[in-house]
Amino acid sequence: MTDETTAGIEPSISDYEVGQDNVQKFGLDFHNPVFGISAAVVIVFVAATLLMPGLSEEFFGWLRPALTAQFDWVFMMTANAFVLFCLFLIVSPFGKIRLGGKLATPDYSYVSWLSMLFAAGMGIGLMFYGVSEPMTHYAESVAATAGSPESWAPLAGAPGDVEASRRLGMAATIFHWGLHPWAIYAVVGLALAFFSYNWGLPLTIRSAFYPILGERVWGWPGHVVDTLAVFATLFGLATSLGFGAEQAIAGLNYLFGVPDTALSRVVLIVVITAIALGSVVAGLDTGVRRLSELNMGLAFLLLAFVFLVGPTMTILSGIFHNTVAYLADIVPLSNPFGRTDDNFRTGWTTFYWAWWMSWSPFVGMFIARVSRGRTIREFLTCVLIVPTLVSIVWMSVFGETAIFETIAGFTGVTDADLPVKLFVMLGQLPLSAITSVIGIVLVIVFFVTSSDSGSLVIDTITAGGKTDSPVPQRVFWAVFEGLVAIALLLGGGLASLQAAAIATGFPFAFLLLALCVGTLMGLRRELKSPFLETTAA
Repeated sequence: MTDETTAGIEPSISDYEVGQDNVQKFGLDFHNPVFGISAAVVIVFVAATLLMPGLSEEFFGWLRPALTAQFDWVFMMTANAFVLFCLFLIVSPFGKIRLGGKLATPDYSYVSWLSMLFAAGMGIGLMFYGVSEPMTHYAESVAATAGSPESWAPLAGAPGDVEASRRLGMAATIFHWGLHPWAIYAVVGLALAFFSYNWGLPLTIRSAFYPILGERVWGWPGHVVDTLAVFATLFGLATSLGFGAEQAIAGLNYLFGVPDTALSRVVLIVVITAIALGSVVAGLDTGVRRLSELNMGLAFLLLAFVFLVGPTMTILSGIFHNTVAYLADIVPLSNPFGRTDDNFRTGWTTFYWAWWMSWSPFVGMFIARVSRGRTIREFLTCVLIVPTLVSIVWMSVFGETAIFETIAGFTGVTDADLPVKLFVMLGQLPLSAITSVIGIVLVIVFFVTSSDSGSLVIDTITAGGKTDSPVPQRVFWAVFEGLVAIALLLGGGLASLQAAAIATGFPFAFLLLALCVGTLMGLRRELKSPFLETTAA
């Protein structure tokens, strides 16, 4: 790039290579200081949490409410900004830019691509909350509208109106699994893919800050960004793995009487981590892709079964009405200063947004790695809209079935603990022994796909953007993902997992806002540069 129009736009890759300072030791590709700092802090954290579980539980018990009560508006306003940013890019001239250049072609079919991004993005969460969240919001809305509507609910429900409570509960649920979380993932994935495939920069978070920081991105400012990305990814993953362990053990206890103890959860995490190691060693194309496709097949098989043998007409009606309710209520639900109670805003929405933000380096980088060849408009439409529609269908099928059973007089789902609500709901349908086992398998395989793909992402960041780093390095991060999840479960359970996700998601909210600015600056330059015309597939 030598003309005056584009002079100074192209990053200096030679400067990047000088700044990498990679050292090969013990079969690991050290990218100083990101790998060393990240590994050291994680090792110390695991050791301290396991050695002082009581103190850890007390600390995490204080941390979550302290952050959510004071900074809920930060998370909510930031998530709103991401949705608006994505919608703007879809309709703007930037949408025609192809990731990898005009000659680039997609590396994966639509089926494989959507399967991988969806399995990585929300698999465990949909299994854990598919029944429990709609039922929780519905039950609380019914209780509130039967007494004082002001006591709960992001929107007012008519006193005693069960149908209004149903729609309110479903709209609130879909809000947490729709456009907002996928917008968070999309901005990270787009930034990484664009700067990697169109600008030739490493596939790592710091690259998205090149338009802002310039060559300083290869120094300490970039090291800080990548190190924070490692922590956010690791703790976001640990939260999901902890949820998966809780639900799998609860299901095994419900079906087969397996003891629901801390030891059982630890053993399960160890076993699943060992399975994930095989997939990590196999790599993205062989291990992660095949497991993702297998799991999506099983997930849609279970979805189709519940739809057909459950209250089919109620579900069909619910999909339509729930979509309408979600779209009608998305603005008041998104308002951090609106008429919502503290539990809904801080206990649900703020936690979710923090979780998605801490999870975003992992999902964003994973999506970027499999999205070469897509236009920005195609990328954002598929990443934003398609998973939202699938989430609406998923939540409607499982949530409406559970609510239908409750209205019919079955109180088991309402009374059950969160991790076991899915299995209690399936217990009221035919072939419950088979479908419940499929549910457990889904949780476990989602567990595996999250662990192995997360290991590949953390490995890429700590290796300075390399996607072919040594296998022992991938194994190191896969093992420590499991250890962090174990440490948090033993040091306070789900509360500690949620607190860790919020703590790492908070600083990342500000980094993601800056990332959007850097992406927009890069896209504006791209439209003026020969990159758009000359970048080869």
